[in-house]
Amino acid sequence: MGQNRMLWLLDALERDPRADAAIDKLTRSVRALPLGRARDALHGRWLGHPVHPLMVQVPIGSWMSAAVLDLLPGRNREAGLLVGVGLAAAGPAALAGAVDWAELHRQQTRVGLVHAVANTAAVGLYGASLLCRLTGRAGAGRAYGFLGLTAVGLGGMLGGHLAYRQASGANHAEEVPHVVGEGWHRIGTVDEFPVGRPVRRSVDDEPVLVVRETGGTFHALADRCSHLAGPLSEGTVADGCVECPWHGSVFRLSDGWNVRGPATAPQPAFDTRVVEGRVEIRLCGEGETEGPDPGRAAVAQERTGENEGHGHGI
Repeated sequence: MGQNRMLWLLDALERDPRADAAIDKLTRSVRALPLGRARDALHGRWLGHPVHPLMVQVPIGSWMSAAVLDLLPGRNREAGLLVGVGLAAAGPAALAGAVDWAELHRQQTRVGLVHAVANTAAVGLYGASLLCRLTGRAGAGRAYGFLGLTAVGLGGMLGGHLAYRQASGANHAEEVPHVVGEGWHRIGTVDEFPVGRPVRRSVDDEPVLVVRETGGTFHALADRCSHLAGPLSEGTVADGCVECPWHGSVFRLSDGWNVRGPATAPQPAFDTRVVEGRVEIRLCGEGETEGPDPGRAAVAQERTGENEGHGHGI
């Protein structure tokens, strides 16, 4: 069976470089906005996942409800009120989306730009709809409203592609606790880890960041950044934290907590110990569990073969 036509068009959009110059200017402008701590709030760090999908529920829900009322006689006033509510909520939702969009990969920003254009068109159409309703042209107001809903639907489809096909906003470190085998894993000898420098090791084929402190304490986190899988082992270590080299997310080494976005999810962290000069790690909290996770054990066994759960440094 041939490729789905819609997916073919979306894949072509991901590869199309014609808007890249405009995308670069727009992303620089969004990153330069003086948002301060509000930037992390707009990313959704306080929520644990992006806040933009939550915020868009208000305009989409309002406009969908307005469309239903427009199908009924004598409800133009109520429909107009809902159109206005949607317009008022669209601005903050768009700002949150723009802040997220400015920190994405190139293929994602290409789709995201068209997503934004569709939603901007929807806002313009709903603005015209509200104006028509306020000036007594109810029929034109309904027509503009249905056109706006069509644009919203297109924008929503592209937003779904961003989230589910391109994994924009997803936690790219979520799988780690499910695929790393239980127990302690040897990752190298103490002298293989220079003090204060990030080192990359691997456990059950999962990359791990390891940092040795001056006092001999070791910290280990999943190496792929939860934001977009950037290599933390290539980042900067300072003040007990590591900064992702791709988009600047900062994670606390002691427990993986994301102290600065755009990452909205913390990094999976590992307990560490030194046994006879060898460094060993295991997933944090594993020693407190009541029993093995059969799903994780099955995945780990499949990935490691006869390894018996012990990873090796690379």
